[in-house]
Amino acid sequence: MSDTNPHPFKMAIVWWGDAEERAAARPETSRLKAIFAALERHGITAEPAVWSDALTDKVRAQLMSVDGVLVWVNPITTPGGEGRGVLDDLLREVAAAGIFVSSHPDIIARMGVKEVLYRTRKLGWGTDTHVYGTYVAFRAEFPERVATGPRVLKQNRGNGGLGVWKIERAAGVDVVVQEAWGSRRVRTIPLDVFMEERAVNFTAAGTLIDQPFQARHLEGMIRCYLSGDQVVGFGHQLVRALAPPEAGPAGPRLYFGPDDPRFQRLRGLLEQEWTPQMAHLLGLGLGDLPVIWDADFLLGPQTPTGEDTYVLCEINASSVFPIPDEAPEAIARTTFRRLEATPRSRASHSSTQADQ
Repeated sequence: MSDTNPHPFKMAIVWWGDAEERAAARPETSRLKAIFAALERHGITAEPAVWSDALTDKVRAQLMSVDGVLVWVNPITTPGGEGRGVLDDLLREVAAAGIFVSSHPDIIARMGVKEVLYRTRKLGWGTDTHVYGTYVAFRAEFPERVATGPRVLKQNRGNGGLGVWKIERAAGVDVVVQEAWGSRRVRTIPLDVFMEERAVNFTAAGTLIDQPFQARHLEGMIRCYLSGDQVVGFGHQLVRALAPPEAGPAGPRLYFGPDDPRFQRLRGLLEQEWTPQMAHLLGLGLGDLPVIWDADFLLGPQTPTGEDTYVLCEINASSVFPIPDEAPEAIARTTFRRLEATPRSRASHSSTQADQ
């Protein structure tokens, strides 16, 4: 960082809102205020860029004037009921102009979908995972798999338990189906009826991902937060989305720093093996990974020596928040390195130094 210019880079932080929120947005009062402050400490001036479909032209002009863009907009839908299509097109346009964007929508499409569970199934975090690319394949293959034990089906795009079902054989032709979304309703219905309901998941080239149900799910889910290829913190939560009613309610997610001794084996596996291997399989460089993303794990079967194994359940590559207290500093460090490596940012920085 230059001593004569402590703020060589300019960023925009994007979140969804209407015109009134855009007019009132301030770094110090936003939910991302810790990230604004961390960027400032690392020599990056950041400004709010509140977006909705109706504000796209204004946001385009704003984004084209900065060195980089960080995005916190739900990858599925916004509070206003809009999809991300207009924003994703804008972010691609901005990135094509040489401006750093995280998370880039094309990176989200590779990492932040359930198909990543199938593509990385042979890594150490993988399990007996299958993908159904067509309804015909689903009808033909799923009955045999669910006959071996309870399975979990996941639609390719979804969050918060949306599009996730646990299916277990019952008597005769029936299965017990539990949804992870909303009221977590449990139904006993014929398997054929359930499969007919899933036909909608294959419209618009959709897919379903199939994993075995993890028996240790009541011991909690570990969320690993990463900035680039480095772990920056953990969350642990007693999840109950696919648990029987007698298991009680879910617990709050508790946050821990990256050095918490309980998670160091998992941290080492992620940083040294699984994240580089995943990036290679997805055709990504480590420098392509988002400045903040997370990976959710359940405990798998213990090894003969008593060590835990870990099963990947989901990767979130966009709109990751809330985050551990240690994460904003890591986000700022990663962002600064990415800006230094971006040709447009380097040129802007050099021009600023030459003018002084």
